[in-house]
Amino acid sequence: MKRAEKAARVLEILESLYPETPIPLDHETSFQLLIAVLMSAQTTDKKVNEVTPGLFAIGYDPKHMAQLSVETIRECIREIGLAPTKAKNIHKLSNILVDQYDGEVPNTFEGLESLPGVGHKTASVVMAQAFGVPAFPVDTHIHRLAHRWGLSDGSKVEKTEKDLKRIFPKDKWNTLHLQIIFFGREYCPARFHDLDTCLICSWAATKKMKKEEHLKFRKGR
Repeated sequence: MKRAEKAARVLEILESLYPETPIPLDHETSFQLLIAVLMSAQTTDKKVNEVTPGLFAIGYDPKHMAQLSVETIRECIREIGLAPTKAKNIHKLSNILVDQYDGEVPNTFEGLESLPGVGHKTASVVMAQAFGVPAFPVDTHIHRLAHRWGLSDGSKVEKTEKDLKRIFPKDKWNTLHLQIIFFGREYCPARFHDLDTCLICSWAATKKMKKEEHLKFRKGR
């Protein structure tokens, strides 16, 4: 089956499973979404959602966040991974938004990616979910599943993003990346997954991939 045919079938299945695609990170503004996504690196969305209410209660916009000390921010987010580094980036980022962007989150990739701690994936999420600009953020779930399903070769995240953008309709990108994440979490885990019984892997994965995963699956039982 060609990649385009696979993509069409994958899209049909995911849209039937997930007609609604709520953003997993709790937020009320584009600034809060930016901060939440920044914090989600190497941390679960659940943990981020546990710490953001306390942080946003006192730093709900760039102005108020910039007025907090790095120590205060770090204390609010101490339970998430890389908290010291993220606290410094949040503080620097907030000051830059106040000083250079009138307290607004930039709505361009260039502007977002110039901010401390904001990489291409974070910028893509904000562009897609806060500003409605077509983007295809690739996280570990998406990178892994695209390889399993034979939609990309799994070599680099950048290539996975390009491959997925090439084979899926542009107007589907912003919801599709969430649908793939949801599917990965619910049906297609990284470890001990039987591809032969998976709703998508069973027909999309290559024979080589199925063999490799089957050996891993048997070892993990």
